[in-house]
Amino acid sequence: MGIMTDQYKRIPFTSRHKRLMKQQLFTATTPGPIVYDFNALLDYVHAHPLPVTGTQQLPLRTLPEINARLHRPIQIGLQRPQQKSYPAIHGLYLVLRASGLTNLDHTHASPHLCVDETLYATWKALNPTEQYCALLETWLLRGYPEIVGERERLYALPENYSKWAYFFQCLPREGHAYTTTEAMLELSSTPGWHNLGLLDLFGCIEIQPGAPVAGQGWQIPHLNRTAFGEALLALLAATFFATGDWWADFQETRLLPAGTLQPALRPYIPEWERLLPLSGETAFRDGVHIFKVVLEKGVWRRLALPATSTLDELAQLILHAYTFDSDHLYRFSYQNRYGLLHHINHTLLDEGPWTRDVRVGEVPLTIGQTMTFLFDFGDQWEFEVTLEAVDTDPTATQAPRVLERRGRAPVKCRP
Repeated sequence: MGIMTDQYKRIPFTSRHKRLMKQQLFTATTPGPIVYDFNALLDYVHAHPLPVTGTQQLPLRTLPEINARLHRPIQIGLQRPQQKSYPAIHGLYLVLRASGLTNLDHTHASPHLCVDETLYATWKALNPTEQYCALLETWLLRGYPEIVGERERLYALPENYSKWAYFFQCLPREGHAYTTTEAMLELSSTPGWHNLGLLDLFGCIEIQPGAPVAGQGWQIPHLNRTAFGEALLALLAATFFATGDWWADFQETRLLPAGTLQPALRPYIPEWERLLPLSGETAFRDGVHIFKVVLEKGVWRRLALPATSTLDELAQLILHAYTFDSDHLYRFSYQNRYGLLHHINHTLLDEGPWTRDVRVGEVPLTIGQTMTFLFDFGDQWEFEVTLEAVDTDPTATQAPRVLERRGRAPVKCRP
């Protein structure tokens, strides 16, 4: 896996590019309407906490209304459009989740997307330039495709920057005309619909919208890159992405700190002073954790164990509750507040973190949130492990134990 290919590194940052960057005015709608549209989506979610779909996307019924609130709504001819049918919304939702400004509330029957009030106030205090730069950094360094259900390709990271550079390299200076078939085949892969929408919103490309066609999605008769988009890409290629100083942290944490791009951009965008901080993961949560562990419909166990227990101990309690032999490997998986999937692996697996080192109270689950316990990578037994409550009463029994059983485990699993 490489950071990027040599051809991306060789993008020249010319005196013309430097002049364009220093002269660029940043408002809610320039160089593109990313700040205007992001605030439109953020404020909509703030006023209407939304139940997300099973894949944690926006509800389909809200898409036309959100589209209508954007600076440049698009017209499509689909009867039942999906989130990705609106590339701008698809991209905005990616940046919204990756920013940490929202989180999922799991206390409802289905998870609801809610705004973090503290970060919301901080965000609203930023000026348009600071908001633009915060969104750009979020997209490039934390906008993982998995957040919006897109496949991640690990041939070059950060993926969004790599795809942007490759897309510009392949796009003729005079732009390109697209048929619907070409658009679906080319643009859906590189740069991807969400990235296409964001490149437009950031002012890096100009899209000539076409009239809607019944039964078809967004029509793009012509697309070209902007002078600002070329200058911004060249600046990033010549500064931040020209070195590998950030690479070790990027691989280890997948979440570089706020302001990582600031040293590269601020000489040309001096108005970028304040940052939107990242919300840290939940601190260690003491108390007896109550989990409902479901194997299949009607078959579940309710377990209790203290926060100081390791995930190895939780795994052993689950296997004991279902009378499984503990003779196979396992791992726990959960999504963090940014929508990224995290794995905590059996001690004998190559990659950490490992279950022996992570305590139950360190796993950043919210009440009502579920993580997956995968046991036996061959037979693939999947358990849904939902955090139901945390008992902080100091007199509560601390010993790991099974509180309740319902249903019989499959016969072949019992000794």
